[in-house]
Amino acid sequence: MTETTNMFDDPNDAPDASDLDRLARIHSALQEAGYTVDGVRERLGEEPTAALHRDLLVPAEVAVDRGPADALAALIRVYLLAQSVPADQMPAAADQLAAGLLEPAADGRVRARIDIRPYAVAGTEGDINLWVASDLGGLQIAADRALRRDHVVGIGPATTNLAQITPREPVEKALDLGVGMGVQTLHLLGHARRVVATDISERAIAFARFNLLFNAHTLGIDPERLEDRVELRIGDLLEPVKGETFDLVVSNPPFVITPRTDGEQHHDQYTYRDGGRPGDRLVEELMRGLGAQLRPGGIAVMLGNWEIHRGDDTWHSRIESWLPADIDCWVVQRERATGIEYADMWLKDAQENRELKSWREQFLRYLDDFAAREVESVGMGMLMLHRPDAAVTEPVRRFETLEHQLAQPLGPSVRVAFTADDWLRQRDQQDLFDETFVVAADVTEERHRLPDSEHPNAMLLRQGGSFRRTYPLSTELAAFVSVCDGELTGAQIVAALSGLLEISDAQLRDQLDGNIRELVAFGFLTPLYW
Repeated sequence: MTETTNMFDDPNDAPDASDLDRLARIHSALQEAGYTVDGVRERLGEEPTAALHRDLLVPAEVAVDRGPADALAALIRVYLLAQSVPADQMPAAADQLAAGLLEPAADGRVRARIDIRPYAVAGTEGDINLWVASDLGGLQIAADRALRRDHVVGIGPATTNLAQITPREPVEKALDLGVGMGVQTLHLLGHARRVVATDISERAIAFARFNLLFNAHTLGIDPERLEDRVELRIGDLLEPVKGETFDLVVSNPPFVITPRTDGEQHHDQYTYRDGGRPGDRLVEELMRGLGAQLRPGGIAVMLGNWEIHRGDDTWHSRIESWLPADIDCWVVQRERATGIEYADMWLKDAQENRELKSWREQFLRYLDDFAAREVESVGMGMLMLHRPDAAVTEPVRRFETLEHQLAQPLGPSVRVAFTADDWLRQRDQQDLFDETFVVAADVTEERHRLPDSEHPNAMLLRQGGSFRRTYPLSTELAAFVSVCDGELTGAQIVAALSGLLEISDAQLRDQLDGNIRELVAFGFLTPLYW
């Protein structure tokens, strides 16, 4: 393999996937050594493994030192702990060197040139063991270096978050926009007949190809006919799929808001996170354009950041202005950062804070950039689009701030919510109250009262799973929900309650209509017959 580390975005600088027999030998060596998610956890222990996921290496180093010096220990040392080992301790060392996964170190030792680590995806009969290659991360490179500009990022919180919010029902055709090293495509192959995966980076496409071919047999792919299941395309955002439609789109795009400079080139940008647009323009382009890529019933899920400007009515005012009139939109804001917090976060992400003068200059550029557009803060979270099965006049606009811990995976809840939106659109008030409802199994009711109060001061429904929302209850709504056990229709419940509450059926229906629709969309109530 030719060493070309000084060449920007050169696919020849990615792991070499040209020799399928060699890949098979490396795959067997990792499998036989027990270098799997479970194997690493069993060797290190639960707490050191958890610490390792938080980039704390010492507990894992201690655990490896106390265990046998076998092939698994060598793989953990090299790929997870950024150490070197004698070449004769590393399984399939010659093949790994030839494939560009390892490189020689001093005194007959080898070290990681590329990160490759175990990963597990859910299968029909339990977890499926895979391995994912990416560039070395911040803890693995020299302390005085920033990440390379064409860095291909590995598995991190954003990767797993996107995988967990993606619906997993079978689909005909899916799009992985911004494939990176390819982990979302690895997931999609479990339930999509065909996947189109795109990226602007040729190195990223090469990494994705390596990971697909390396795991081909596990994924049920013929490595000689990869294109039968996956098509890898190079291009910017939606350009490579112009005119095509998909049942499902997933994307972790380069959404990081980055100050622009005069005359900057592609090689001046961190391609894994910087889409080359000013401000949040990249997220805007996707929100405006992704709806056209969706088939009826199709869903797009992506992660993104967006600016909140001084004078905006709400944190989502600008997002609302980007949306097509025929597409449902649901945005969950998970965090919100000031300009200073945001600049600090992303400068540290690329290790740019390791060089003080450059860090100061970049920090000032961020602050000046935000000030020029009167950016008050930056929202961060999940953005989901849905094309209804039929034309609509009032698309869903759902904006939530949920900063607490959510119950993963959320993919099933995302699918159910959009299904509920379609179901609700088809029902006027009469139809709605002719339905029979049940309270979801994870929902509980809370009542709060002051010590000297006879009646509750607040009543809430709380989800134990899914998005773990709370929903305030009026006396009327609490009474209605308490009877939703699958026996009575909404109309029958209203008839019984209206007499007790001394209110007409029509008035009670009007009071409850909007709340019941929200409870169905949020998953608190489920129609007995969908």
